[in-house]
Amino acid sequence: MTSDHQPGPSAPAGPTAGSTAGSTAGAPTHRLPAGLTLASLGPFIALLIACAFFATQSPIFLTGGNFSLILQQVAVVGVIAIGQTLVILTAGIDLSCGMVMSLGGILMTKLAVSSGLPPPLAVLAGLAVTTLFGLANGLLVTRIKLPSFIVTLGTMNIAFAITQLYSESQTITDLPPMLTALGNTFSIGGTEFAWGTVLMLALYGLAWFVLRETAAGRHVYAVGNNPEATRLVGIPTQRVLLAVYVTAGFCYGLASLLSVSRTGVGDPNAGQTENLDAITAVVLGGTSLFGGRGVIIGSLIGALVVGVFRNGLTLMGVSSIYQVLVTGVLVILAVTADQLSRRGAR
Repeated sequence: MTSDHQPGPSAPAGPTAGSTAGSTAGAPTHRLPAGLTLASLGPFIALLIACAFFATQSPIFLTGGNFSLILQQVAVVGVIAIGQTLVILTAGIDLSCGMVMSLGGILMTKLAVSSGLPPPLAVLAGLAVTTLFGLANGLLVTRIKLPSFIVTLGTMNIAFAITQLYSESQTITDLPPMLTALGNTFSIGGTEFAWGTVLMLALYGLAWFVLRETAAGRHVYAVGNNPEATRLVGIPTQRVLLAVYVTAGFCYGLASLLSVSRTGVGDPNAGQTENLDAITAVVLGGTSLFGGRGVIIGSLIGALVVGVFRNGLTLMGVSSIYQVLVTGVLVILAVTADQLSRRGAR
């Protein structure tokens, strides 16, 4: 989806009279109708087509219960995709998201079950560790100037190893109720919805507001669009990048709690498909891998597309390995569309 948050081709070379940090390059415009194109509606159209197709393949696909199930399944990837969107908007990528999420879940559950730590403190400990991973990623990218791909590839493996060692590759069961509270449901019109879905939607609303309506959000777009020009107008680009990675790490921690709440266990093997699913959701949603262009709600739609495909294929009896194959095809198609769009804009 091409956002109405489209920075100009370059940030201004220096401050001008009356300029402020909040009016830098990369600030989103508010002329949605003028920029509304078929390309910008692509993810939503893809979602509608996917729903229409799977509705013809399974009589239960369009039922309220199945819709609620899709939202529950999407919640984890959706929250991860918020952090991933922030990173990709700055022209980076975070390959560690799934494994960091898995580590957070294992820490929360094992500290609460095996170490006897009160559940609130166990949750805070898990959030703290995932946030620290985000901080580590950010420091390596901003201070040592390492490529985000290499940094997060390394921290992905570190998080995976710590998860397996700490959990002894064992699933953590018999969780206290607080850790599974977000998996509890409430009824609307006879359909059960999980509180985790509400949290995901609230987080998207918050992220949308910050990116669209605040100077901090405009700075994220500006850094992704033209970091050098953004630095020249006085915006601390390194601080913006560091904040993005820290926020992403915190999002992965929240996704840990959602995952634990939905499954009812601490699974050391969780997160192995979330990397691909989250990146696919972000790119399908119209966020450019080259940075500076995208909209957070597009990532939510992209996550729904991924969730609809996985759910629909499951209802059709398609093996999970083929579902991964389809997800891989989707991300390649989305990146190809982004590349062609950039070429056409030149």
